[in-house]
Amino acid sequence: MQVRFQNSPKETSQMTTQQLRENFLIEGLMQPGTIQLTYSHYDRMIVGGVVPTSSAIVLPKEEELKANFFLERREMGIINVGGKGTVTADGVAYEIEKLECVYLGRGTKEVSFSSSSEKEPAHFYLLSVPAHQTYPNKKMTKEEAAPVNMGDISTSNKRTIYKYIHNDGIQSCQLVMGLTTLDTGSVWNSVPPHTHTRRMEAYFYFDLDAAQRVMHFMGEPQETRHLVMANNEAVLSAPWSMHFGVGTANYGFIWGMAGENKEFTDMDPVPVATIK
Repeated sequence: MQVRFQNSPKETSQMTTQQLRENFLIEGLMQPGTIQLTYSHYDRMIVGGVVPTSSAIVLPKEEELKANFFLERREMGIINVGGKGTVTADGVAYEIEKLECVYLGRGTKEVSFSSSSEKEPAHFYLLSVPAHQTYPNKKMTKEEAAPVNMGDISTSNKRTIYKYIHNDGIQSCQLVMGLTTLDTGSVWNSVPPHTHTRRMEAYFYFDLDAAQRVMHFMGEPQETRHLVMANNEAVLSAPWSMHFGVGTANYGFIWGMAGENKEFTDMDPVPVATIK
């Protein structure tokens, strides 16, 4: 498991492209037959990717956590962006189609991931954060997530938002998680740009053609930086950092937050005209 430490706004403003990528970009998340994990010191979120092929993959104990099992003091959200698969938690199997979600509460001891087809394997994206209370394990389909349409084709940001783990959805201690898909012809996400110093966030971009890229903007609103991102890559967004992005084609992205509250609308907009 990789470990990423925190970076200050001043430090980040002086980073080279390579230093930005080393500190904030998470590459190689979806590798066949493996589980990939990155531990961030921003609210101690763990970002992971699991691609089971011929056999199931077990969630490891991870020595870094100093726990008897991975979710002894943690909760986890899982969204599938690949073929049909199954998450088995303490003997209960949850079959997950593409864009469906499973939440696992604190105290879940045995977790494994498998794919229905080796040729079209599941691609499980996961987020895990510390938890002080146990909430029940639960699955949610994208239809149950009460999709919300936002934006407009005239501003190239017509999109559909699916909220899974939040105050009015699957209950959790501090994890908030969902996804957004952009319509054909729309390329801008998270408009208006915003910050929320009470929570960190991670973005995972998917369904982006291999020849295309997403330009993810970050940094302070008047001291912006950017990362060029490919399909199935994730980026860590510090609580002080603005975040929004644009692609060379449409795509989808999974957003997840942890911190002081679970209010989805708790954000401080940054008017586009003020960004530098």
